[in-house]
Amino acid sequence: MKLPLMGVINLIHETEEIGTLTANRCLATVPFGGRYRLIDFTLSSMVNSGIPKVAVFAHTKYRSLMDHLGSGSNWDLHRKQRGLFVLPPAMESQSDFGKGDLYHFYRHRDYFAHSPFDYVVIARSHMVCNLDFGRVLAHHRERGADVTVVCKRWPDAATGLTRKAKLDADGRVVEMQDHYGRLATDVVSMEMYVLRKELLHDLVETTLAQGKDHFVSHAILSRLQELHVGAYMHEGVLGVVNTIPAFYRHNMELLQPDVWNELFFSPGPIYTKVKDEPPTRYRSGSEASGSLIANGCEIEGTVQGSILFRGVKVRKGAIVRGSIVMQNGVVGADGVLENCILDKEVEIRPQQHLKGSAHMPFLALKRNVI
Repeated sequence: MKLPLMGVINLIHETEEIGTLTANRCLATVPFGGRYRLIDFTLSSMVNSGIPKVAVFAHTKYRSLMDHLGSGSNWDLHRKQRGLFVLPPAMESQSDFGKGDLYHFYRHRDYFAHSPFDYVVIARSHMVCNLDFGRVLAHHRERGADVTVVCKRWPDAATGLTRKAKLDADGRVVEMQDHYGRLATDVVSMEMYVLRKELLHDLVETTLAQGKDHFVSHAILSRLQELHVGAYMHEGVLGVVNTIPAFYRHNMELLQPDVWNELFFSPGPIYTKVKDEPPTRYRSGSEASGSLIANGCEIEGTVQGSILFRGVKVRKGAIVRGSIVMQNGVVGADGVLENCILDKEVEIRPQQHLKGSAHMPFLALKRNVI
């Protein structure tokens, strides 16, 4: 069933401290979980919920985003009238890059105006979760809220950067602070907001007229007293992946079967760009245990508690333990990786030993030879 809801994945000024993993790509396209990108989770949740029209507001370093999303066919969004829209940053000058998301919403206001849907969901790309937005919209209507923000009770949220929210007894948001604030609460915002399209238009124009241009900070948080901002509590798996420790932690959590099954299949499957790769080849003498190994790999050595993306080669005598090796990486003969993150196409020469820790994994830059 189609929802009267249009989707917006907002990449404007996403909060991230993920370092070199975003040196040549935007946060939305950081690889995750063996063959996925971060944006796949939000986009798949929207599609599975019956949202027929999704816009991705691009900002910087979006070449990989265009390559990954293509026409939207992998998410069944390649349609004539509705489907996937990748909207580039609205710029008249270089200084416009520094302007907030409300400015870009206003410059692309025709996208909203031409939509027949009454409601909008605005989300970020780095929330790794599987969510039914139909339930969020139903909750929004039942409570008669002006804005509904998706939240989660999450006492152990230290590795990711997100806003903290304080709720009253009726589930209304009465205060919200950035991650560095001292707000005493275990509720975090998942940066997903549902509201009427007409209210969004009003907030955009009114806030910009006041000389302010950030959707959450200026349009929502400054109006907590006058707007009814409700909270929908998400009960499922969540990963806030915008720091290196969070990236490592939430990838490693996928090695737990219950986390994997819930995240990728409930309430619907997570889709990604399809690549036709042969099955992984396990050579004589190889060993693999407790790991996620994508197709197209070649394993001659030992892999333990690790995540290997497509096309990774682990040569004879090599040991990969507690590590993440992205697409087309090579671990040379008799090499050792422990608690490491290798970006795409990194080659580890024979007999090299690299070791990090679970709190501070060793990170190798894309296409490096070590």
